[in-house]
Amino acid sequence: MLVDFRTLPDTSRVWIYQASRTLAANELAEIENGLNDFLKEWTAHGSDLKAGFDIRYKRFIVIGLDQSLNSASGCSIDTSVHYIQSLEKKYDIDLLDKMNVSYKQGEFIAYKTLIDFKKMVKQKAVSAKTVVFNNLVATKGEYEEFWEVPAAESWHARFM
Repeated sequence: MLVDFRTLPDTSRVWIYQASRTLAANELAEIENGLNDFLKEWTAHGSDLKAGFDIRYKRFIVIGLDQSLNSASGCSIDTSVHYIQSLEKKYDIDLLDKMNVSYKQGEFIAYKTLIDFKKMVKQKAVSAKTVVFNNLVATKGEYEEFWEVPAAESWHARFM
């Protein structure tokens, strides 16, 4: 059951997928249409899942699930991961690699491997004040409050 992401409660579970590159306007339109179709049909053991999505900075796909109606099952999560994998293949992008870091450089969103990010910390090319994207947030409330934060306030702080 597709709903507007903004209407999901703050307790809704979220999954964040960061793209390895900026998505083109035509790709974004196709992805939005595909997510609309996918989430309308997404179920757990035959029961509707109340879900919505958000796409930010032409780079991040966020799927939110209100678990007060029905919770995701292992099979339904697998189905969503398979859907994301199909997007990776179709658009030749990485969405599932958690060993990469996205951060802001002014208005630009940079994407680096974790190894390169660590090197940049040592070279003082990024600092504790650098705005990073904490894709480990688990709920919509955390997404809205703690997703886009200075590195010092995220798991990235361990490299500072």
